[in-house]
Amino acid sequence: MNTGRAVPDSYYVRIDEHRFKPTAHASGAWDENELHFSPLGGLVAHVIERHLAARPAGGLLVSRISYDILGRLALEECEIQVETIRPGRTIELLEAVVRVGGRPVVRARAWLLAELDTAAVAGGADDRLTPPEALAPWPMAEVWPGGYIASLDVRPVAPPRPGRATAWVSTPLALVAGEPVGPLASYLALVDTANGIAVRERPTRWMFPNVDLTVHLHRRPEGDWTGLDTTVVFGPSGQGLTSTVLHDVHGPVGRAEQILTVRPAPGA
Repeated sequence: MNTGRAVPDSYYVRIDEHRFKPTAHASGAWDENELHFSPLGGLVAHVIERHLAARPAGGLLVSRISYDILGRLALEECEIQVETIRPGRTIELLEAVVRVGGRPVVRARAWLLAELDTAAVAGGADDRLTPPEALAPWPMAEVWPGGYIASLDVRPVAPPRPGRATAWVSTPLALVAGEPVGPLASYLALVDTANGIAVRERPTRWMFPNVDLTVHLHRRPEGDWTGLDTTVVFGPSGQGLTSTVLHDVHGPVGRAEQILTVRPAPGA
C-alpha cells in the first residue's frame, strides 16, 4: 500500500494510552489492506507488559499467551484494553482485547506464573539451531506480499520444504515508534510468521490463515532473533495445524501452535 507519504520505521505509532495506528509495514500477507497478525501479537504483549510495569513488582512471568482472532484485522487504528481475570500472588490470568472501529477483533489471555530459581533441575529442551549469522537470507517476499513480510530478515537453517522449515526471523523496525519495547514483546512480534515459512501449497492456489496463536514458554527469550522450527499439517476436512518449537540464540524457549482454516483460493 503506497500512500505517497514517508512511513515510520516501526509497525505502530502510539496515539494515546490505549490506541495505536499501524504503518504500512504492518500490512498483511493475505490482504495488504489488512494487518499481519504477527506485529499485532507483539503489540498486545507490549501493552500487557506495560500494564504489569505500572503495578508493584509481583515476581510473575508471562508463561503462556493465547490469541483468538475474532474477525477481519483492518489496517486501521486499534484500541487495546487489559484487565485481570484471575488475580493471585503466584498465578495470575490477564485478558487483553483489541478493538478496531469499536469491534473486538482479538481476544488474548496471558497466564503469569511465579518466577523461581529452578536452574538445578532445568533440562529436557531440544538442541540449539545453527546461529543466524552463519546463514544466508531467504527472500520470503517472493512467496508472500505485504509490508510485514517485506520488512523481515529471514534465514533458513536448510532450504524450506512443503510443510517443513526451520528459520531465524528478525526485523530492523521498532514495534512502536519512539518507545522502548521489552525482549518478550519484540520476540512475540515475529512468532506468527511461522505459518508462512513452511507453506504446503502456494498461497495463490490455497488459503490457510490461522484463527489463533498459542505460545507456551519455559524460558524468557533473549536477543534480536526469533527461531522457528516449524511443521505444517493439512487435514482432509478443511483444518490444518502449524506447530513450532521456538528458539532464541541460546536454545529452545517454548512452543507455538496455530489452527488453520484450509480452503481453495478465490479463482484457483
